[in-house]
This record gives sequence, structure tokens and C-alpha cells, in this order.
Amino acid sequence: MADFYDLSVERADGSFQSMADYRGKVVVVVNTATGCGFTPHYEPLEELYEKCHEAGLEIVDVPCNQFAGQAPESDEEIHNFCQMHYNTQFPQMKKSDINGEHAIELFRYLKSQAPFEGFGKGPKALAMAALLKKIDKDYKNNPDIKWNFTKFVIDREGKVVKRYEPTYDMKKFVNEVAELVGNTTAK
Repeated sequence: MADFYDLSVERADGSFQSMADYRGKVVVVVNTATGCGFTPHYEPLEELYEKCHEAGLEIVDVPCNQFAGQAPESDEEIHNFCQMHYNTQFPQMKKSDINGEHAIELFRYLKSQAPFEGFGKGPKALAMAALLKKIDKDYKNNPDIKWNFTKFVIDREGKVVKRYEPTYDMKKFVNEVAELVGNTTAK
């Protein structure tokens, strides 16, 4: 199997972004949607990017319409939405499938390195578990991405260090990633 730096992902303009370009950096790969209850995650993601990009953080945003059709727009419309509502400076890639037969290779790799380990505790976690039981009774036992805004963190050596479900506390996420980058002022 390939390693992280052997992979690439298609940009909205049809060109490809090689993960090898991010060698030596901390990378967050996230599947996103514009019409999801977790869409406000764009705000702390952008704040993290602004505070840690110069210290070596990259964010790879892959829009996906596989979860309740919550990203129906074109790539250009998604980009405009992110700019208008969250002033995102990190690029959005081409809208892609991340599960199933047509899943892009980047997400196949990430799921193989960091399988699903649960939604954690709290009201959002319970709500997600209840929703997923209706969609996939065996959801706990497969590595598929369960919903929008699942995040994978890759360290400076290209190792997938953690998978964060969308229910994970975003303040903790920001602090943990900032610490990995070495930018403790991001907290």
C-alpha cells in the first residue's frame, strides 16, 4: 500500500495536489459539507489555519455530498460559500466520494490507517450514534467515514496520528493540532 506522500487529490480546477508537497508539515484532511449541522467547524478550522499555517500546518478540505445530500453545490459554489461565510484561506478540493466504490484513494488510505473508534460521549455523540444505527446497523464495525467533518491529522513524517469524529470537541481538536504543529499560541 502507498504511503501518505504517494497520494494526491484532485483540486476543484482539475489539477492535482500531491501530498508529497506537504512533506515535513502537519496536515489536517477533512471531508466537508456546506449544509450540515457541523458546517460551523469551518470557523475554528480557519482560525487554526491562520494561526498555524506559517508554522507548518496545511488543511486539505474535501467537500463530499454522500451524507444526506448536504453539499449539493458545484465546486465553485462551495468555494464561494466558504469564502463568504467563513473567509477560508485553505483550498477546497474537488467534491469527491469518500466512501464506497468510488471513494478517492486519499480517504481509502486514511481509513485504513485510522479506523472508526466511536463518537465519544455527550449529546452530539448520542445523536450521531442514533442516526447511524438507522443508516448502517453495523456502523461500529467498519472504517467508513460516518458523517461530514471527520478529520484526520497527519504528522510531519506522514504518519496518520489520529482520526477525529465530527462530535469531538473543536477546542480540544484545535489545541491538540496546534501542539503537534508546535504553535502553542494558537490555543
